[in-house]
Amino acid sequence: MKSRHLRIGFVSTRIAGTDGVSLEIGKWAKVLEGMGHQCFYFAGECDRPEDRCFRVPEAHFRHELVERITEHLFDTYRRGTETSGWVHALRLRLKRALYRFREKYGLDLIIAENALSLPMNVPLGLALTEFLAETGMPAVGHHHDFYWERPRFMPSAADDFLRAAFPPTLHCLIHVTINTFAARQLAWRAGVSSMVIPNVMDFDHPPAPPDEVTAQVRQVLGIPDDVYFVLQPTRVVPRKRIEQAIELVRRLELPAVLVVTHAAGDEGTAYLNYLAETAELLGVRVIFAANYFNYHRGETADGRPIFSLADAYYNADLVTYPSAVEGFGNAFLETVYYRRPIVMSAYAIFRADIQPKGFRVVAFEEFVDDATVQAARRLLTDPQWAAAMTEHNYHVARRHYSYRNLEVALHHLLQRCRGRAP
Repeated sequence: MKSRHLRIGFVSTRIAGTDGVSLEIGKWAKVLEGMGHQCFYFAGECDRPEDRCFRVPEAHFRHELVERITEHLFDTYRRGTETSGWVHALRLRLKRALYRFREKYGLDLIIAENALSLPMNVPLGLALTEFLAETGMPAVGHHHDFYWERPRFMPSAADDFLRAAFPPTLHCLIHVTINTFAARQLAWRAGVSSMVIPNVMDFDHPPAPPDEVTAQVRQVLGIPDDVYFVLQPTRVVPRKRIEQAIELVRRLELPAVLVVTHAAGDEGTAYLNYLAETAELLGVRVIFAANYFNYHRGETADGRPIFSLADAYYNADLVTYPSAVEGFGNAFLETVYYRRPIVMSAYAIFRADIQPKGFRVVAFEEFVDDATVQAARRLLTDPQWAAAMTEHNYHVARRHYSYRNLEVALHHLLQRCRGRAP
């Protein structure tokens, strides 16, 4: 790593779409490339420039064999020899692919995005650990989530794999967490220190103003102009507690519809069905609109428009974010970036790392109470109060969570990586 400008390889199960990890990879890559480096991508699914993508189907957590392995490793305490055989055979295939990835692009540095912290693909984590142990190649483990934060990975028949690779302790590997609580937990559980680099947005450059495409969102979704557009910009998984947003819309006693922009599926569809039934029981219109939104605009094969997340935020009168647990809170920063009022839960990381910066939000603890409903109603019906709040939040975020902050952090991180080069 003697060269000032590096060839950097991001490794993850999926680098595509609107999930938080993929979005943060894009931000890191943009800042790194602005610093003069080149970025390349290893994943089971990848929507980055074609000449920079190295796709390996078995790297995806939804690959048939990977799903079978995950099913056999978790929610049980003992695994069979057949499962161990699947794991090790796939580990070898993925390790060979990582060697090819390095050789094809002449990589100087690997950045593992959640691949060494959340066991969505256990063979990939093992392969990456072994690859780094064999090569001594400088690497960063960018950890957004850990397995001990997710009940779905308890109990486990993979304790040996988890101790070995989620995360591993290697001299060439520097760990990065996205909040102080995760850093403390990592130190306690694995005995390793980490840099804390929070998620960011480009607050020094406000978003482009809405245009004629943005204006089509309500019409395409069938939302009348006199109905409030309440936005839930998260995946449909239980820890997002979207039922709280449905309850809030019901209790507003105002004409309103809840729009959910992201998909279900990462953790099954039972929760999606539960939400649909809850909405029907409460008489709340909920639009599960994942097929209409992506990070960037596009078009389906039959010519239907795909809107950007920016289009969703610009149409929102109010954003709901009732998550029980978040690694940081991408949707919170996005809401601030697009200057939208928010009703949210005061999840632990928000209370510890974000709220002390001075943000003004409508926050509740375990459930939506009367005070929350009244404040949410005022956000909708008192535009001046809402605008003052959102403007204040934008300037706070610009001081603490801009690309400038990320560039400084990445400069220090790369200096440390250079010190780990063989």
